[in-house]
Amino acid sequence: MDSSRLLRTSAVALSVFGLLLAGCTEGGTTPAASAPAPPSAASAERLKAYYGQRLTWRACGVPGFECATMRAPLDYADPDGEQIKLAVSRVKATGPGKRLGSLLVNPGGPGGSAVGYLQGYAGVGYPAPVRARYDMVAVDPRGVARSEPVRCLDGPQMDAYTQVDQTPDDKAETARLAASFKNFAAGCRKRSGRILPHVSTVESARDMDILRAVLGDPRLNFVGASYGTFLGATYAELFPARTGRLVLDGAMDPSLPTAELNRDQTAGFETAFRSFAADCVEQTACPLGTGTPAAAADRLKTFFARLDAHPVPTGEDRPLGEALATTGVIAAMYDEAAWPQLREALTRAMGGEGSALLALADSYYEREDDGTYSNLMYANAAVNCLDQPPAFTSPAQAAAAVPSFEKASPVFGRGLAWASLNCAYWPTKATGTAHRIQADGAAPIVVVGTTRDPATPYKWAKSLAAQLSSGTLLTYDGDGHTAYGRGSDCVDTAINTYLLDGTVPPPGKRCR
Repeated sequence: MDSSRLLRTSAVALSVFGLLLAGCTEGGTTPAASAPAPPSAASAERLKAYYGQRLTWRACGVPGFECATMRAPLDYADPDGEQIKLAVSRVKATGPGKRLGSLLVNPGGPGGSAVGYLQGYAGVGYPAPVRARYDMVAVDPRGVARSEPVRCLDGPQMDAYTQVDQTPDDKAETARLAASFKNFAAGCRKRSGRILPHVSTVESARDMDILRAVLGDPRLNFVGASYGTFLGATYAELFPARTGRLVLDGAMDPSLPTAELNRDQTAGFETAFRSFAADCVEQTACPLGTGTPAAAADRLKTFFARLDAHPVPTGEDRPLGEALATTGVIAAMYDEAAWPQLREALTRAMGGEGSALLALADSYYEREDDGTYSNLMYANAAVNCLDQPPAFTSPAQAAAAVPSFEKASPVFGRGLAWASLNCAYWPTKATGTAHRIQADGAAPIVVVGTTRDPATPYKWAKSLAAQLSSGTLLTYDGDGHTAYGRGSDCVDTAINTYLLDGTVPPPGKRCR
């Protein structure tokens, strides 16, 4: 896999800046909200055909893995109506040892392909003792990848969208940014209007319960990363008695409205950048110079401003402007293993050649060399804009929020404040709201937080673990997004022990 795909090789969680959760109005108070109602007995009766279906497993081109198609109702309020087809894949337990059932995995996003994650990483890269005892299973959530994917723009349109100035300086630039969000939403409605109202996290969690039953498991065992933690927590809220061993790694805080979530995430990227900068200025050839991380941040801001006025060539018809350069830098914050690549990319871009930083941005957007895109960003917006109302409903609200976002991150704040306008023009009304998740009656759940996680700040993991009535927090004192399978023997041992025998980490457990 080439260097432009470095961030995809680990296949760990996605969290899309400015699009993490399309939440409530500006402000720090959480709206009063109730949990989604669990399925009623009458609803369960109407769903019997789905729960009783049998999957037909087949080879799917990846040695050792099987694939199948599962049916679910498009609209759970109308189980007798249209159906949706969901892609499922598994690799059977390798042994030795007693089989523990199925272990579902989800890499986050929303919009990340769980099937791709399973086949490319989890099914072969999770610790051997776990793979020996569990059938590793994944389902692409509705609207994602192989499960009737949401589509919004073609390749050239998406290229144009990713280059729109995210830090407008005047009314004309503000109008162009708002128009880009409107065009994106209109494209989604045109190409995917049938499915847009039915890709919520609650619906995907209900799909997982059908899959649990179809696989023959009395309880759901699950490892979810980033947005996958919200999916897993939602499942526990809906089906606490059917919750088995849940690992929620790189946790989201479901109690926060989106303006607050996005501002917290903005601060998370600033924390991660300062960690990168502290390392960079100690290197012999740091493109951000020497001195303090704050001085390095000032140099990066100056570079972004220069690109805003004068993009640099990349060897193709997409010059590197401020928007793509910012995305490239943010992409490298997810994994400290990408820091050397970012140093090289910044060195070249500051010298007038932007192809390496463009490659990082393309990796983030899952843009292929032929100019096509996966549906990651389309599904991301579709789920987020359905799960909560928009963070801001007008450019004026976004502009008013800029100072608080810049306080959270002098480097990224302005752009991420404006990116939070993305759901303002969405064609489908949100069906969810921010609320605490307690999941009373659920089995013990392990919540994992990384202290310098860029995309899901550590305080979110602390909050979710405290909300869950059976939550236990496992802390990784380190860099990067998520912790399981990223090099800490301490983290991996604690999670493996929980998955294999149900023993949760002791209170206050910290790893390095």
